[in-house]
Amino acid sequence: MKAKKGKKIVLIVAIILVVLTLAQLFILGYKGGIGPLKFLKNQKMAKLPGNAEQYHLENVEPLADSPLKGKTICFLGSSVTNGSASMGVSMADYIGKRNDCAIIKEAVNGTTLTDKSNLSYVQRLIRKVPQDTDLDILVCQLSTNDASQKMPLGSISDSKDRDAFDRATILGSMEYIIAYAQETWDCAVVFYTGTRYESEAYQAMVDSLPALREKWGICVIDLWNDPQMNAVSEEDYAFYMSDNVHPTQAGYLKWWVPVMERTLYTLVAAQ
Repeated sequence: MKAKKGKKIVLIVAIILVVLTLAQLFILGYKGGIGPLKFLKNQKMAKLPGNAEQYHLENVEPLADSPLKGKTICFLGSSVTNGSASMGVSMADYIGKRNDCAIIKEAVNGTTLTDKSNLSYVQRLIRKVPQDTDLDILVCQLSTNDASQKMPLGSISDSKDRDAFDRATILGSMEYIIAYAQETWDCAVVFYTGTRYESEAYQAMVDSLPALREKWGICVIDLWNDPQMNAVSEEDYAFYMSDNVHPTQAGYLKWWVPVMERTLYTLVAAQ
């Protein structure tokens, strides 16, 4: 009888401890403006060497002079643009801080270029970025989610009428985004790729970029085919990336950002 009572007390204490732990996580997540699950993920990601304190955004110094100073840049994308493996800090935040430019970061994890939901790149560009924004550059992520979710690639249209594009396809949605940005803000449009990993579907998306560039005059930041990016050592790759798609803070700051900034500087100089 006493043994059963003792087990019951232990069970009650265990339940109370679990409830208190969950409550603490909820409070900490609430104070940080995030949910408890995201708080737990951030705690895990914070332990990665590439997310060490020295790479945190607050420790990044602005450049003395930058061609991007005073510009407004919108970064449109999903988890890579969001910084899902780097505590919500991505190339967008580093470029904004380093170059003293205004950043609009429109990024939602798991979303696609293909216009299949109200969270697609197309829908968020239309609904979330005000048309009266004085936008200089739109930087759009070539989403790995379209590849992993086996979205149809489609083909490049003969038209430049945005209502003619098949937004059920990747290329149709990309053309719509380009046309919408150019018509709405008369801004430069940049597509950036991820670094190389094993994916035939994503390779096909990357291979379509030169034809889009020729048709629309867009700029492409091709990290996928960049020889310097692909020459990185296995040790550095493991430091820069949390997996084969998502960089750490060091990966963005030390590996991706210098290449992206050089392209953006050239783009601004040519305007």
